[in-house]
Amino acid sequence: MAETIGSLADKLSIIQLKIYHMRQQVARTDVDETHKEASRAKVAVMETQRADLEEELTKLASDVAAGRVRLKIYRQFKMYNDPRYRSGALPV
Repeated sequence: MAETIGSLADKLSIIQLKIYHMRQQVARTDVDETHKEASRAKVAVMETQRADLEEELTKLASDVAAGRVRLKIYRQFKMYNDPRYRSGALPV
């Protein structure tokens, strides 16, 4: 499973911000109706995406709580800013 509760929550917050700003485009008075209609269509798509993410998050949280799914912890191994990994560095 590639998704985590945190990654889904992150995606949900991003899509909600996009919906908010696209709704502002729909409310503008200085643009033509074509722009507003295109913005409305985008809002509709993003609302579907948000609902899908909400459903996925709810199912994942439920599965974790019930013990049906066990989340993995992925460690990050960063090489930058570590002099041991620079070219010509002595082996560790």
